[in-house]
Amino acid sequence: MKILIVDDDFNCRLLMQELLKSYGTITIAVNGQEAIEAVRQAIDADAPYNLICLDIMMPEMDGHEALRQIRALEEARGILPKKVSKILMTTAVSDIDNVNTAFTSQCDAYLTKPIKKAKLLDELFRLNLII
Repeated sequence: MKILIVDDDFNCRLLMQELLKSYGTITIAVNGQEAIEAVRQAIDADAPYNLICLDIMMPEMDGHEALRQIRALEEARGILPKKVSKILMTTAVSDIDNVNTAFTSQCDAYLTKPIKKAKLLDELFRLNLII
């Protein structure tokens, strides 16, 4: 599995890397703009990410805007809905407005920090990313 972890917090990135390292190759981005560029390069190389773990509260560009732009990029490149990256919001914000915004913008799952391994693996299983 090809994984992109997007988070501005070093400790959160480190935790996600530790939790996911046995499931695939991991790339790191520290804000939404870096995430968009990483996704664009992966699509251009015909090797899109299977999983994107995306924080919401980040500098430069927040996770909601990054999510919208990633989905717009996938659509513009003609990637079929069943072939798009699975996007898992991994964030400290859990209010209903943020959750609704994320799902309206087509995230696939939403986990609040601190991320627990069991919940993360449950979501990966539900998304058919692991067996």
